[in-house]
Amino acid sequence: MIVTLTANPSLDRTITLDEPLRAGDVQAAAAAREDAGGKGINVARVISAAGIDAVAVLPLAADDPFDVALRSALIDTRRVPVRGHVRANVTITDPSGVTTKLNLPGARLTEADAAAVVHAVVEASAAAHWLVLAGSLPPGVDDDFYVGVIAAVRAAHGPNAPLVAVDTSGPALVAVVERGQPDLIKPNDEELAELAGVALPEGELAAAVVAVARDLVPSRVGAALVTLGARGAVLVSASGAWTAAPPPIRVVSTVGAGDSSLAGYVLAAVAGAGPEERLRQAIRYGAAAASLPGTQAPTPADLPRGDIDVTRLFPSS
Repeated sequence: MIVTLTANPSLDRTITLDEPLRAGDVQAAAAAREDAGGKGINVARVISAAGIDAVAVLPLAADDPFDVALRSALIDTRRVPVRGHVRANVTITDPSGVTTKLNLPGARLTEADAAAVVHAVVEASAAAHWLVLAGSLPPGVDDDFYVGVIAAVRAAHGPNAPLVAVDTSGPALVAVVERGQPDLIKPNDEELAELAGVALPEGELAAAVVAVARDLVPSRVGAALVTLGARGAVLVSASGAWTAAPPPIRVVSTVGAGDSSLAGYVLAAVAGAGPEERLRQAIRYGAAAASLPGTQAPTPADLPRGDIDVTRLFPSS
């Protein structure tokens, strides 16, 4: 079983345009959709669609309209009652796949709310193989909230605690890397650069990512899956580093592609695959998500058929 935590869920509204966005102008939209979103929920949806048990933990008020969209996602959830309502994020996509996002801050959690969320994660993780902590933190919690979740889960379950993957950014990612000892982090290249305080070059990006990630792996992080958008992804573990590019697809919406990449990695890991196949599955699922509208969760039937060549970057082959 896989458990995910979405501390700051969102109602994802996706608006599709027939032409590029014109800032300051009035445009007619071609289509719109709403999905129950937030990184952990997205990961749980993909994993459930692949036939693996997943439980999504999230704070949610009993009268929140978000619950309607969440129920339609058809995933197992653990709702932690809170007062505030889930935020709404707006995504605008044009025919070329260019995506513009407006993300609201989310409902504030009280100290009691945050403690209840941690307790729910600990309980849900009792028989889990992986725990995925994903997304931004809501107002009201400290930057080291995920560090506390990891510590609580490991203290409660000891050697039977699940492996922990973290997909966040900014100060929350800094705190996790400094004090959390996660088994996996999944930043994109910009988030990795911000974490390390460096600028990554456009040329030889994969090699530059490996150089930065090797300063973190395995001393502070078990492994790093770094997504590079249209350039694919890089995986760095204690035993080496690999990169691969995605197969050709028609990009519809990049929203949720990184979440699907993480889900693909976890699915491969649960199946006992090695690092190269974990990277392939991450790229397949990310590409599938980018070819679907909104934050629609890809299923195994949506995965691109083309082969994905994986190149080992370190140690050099």
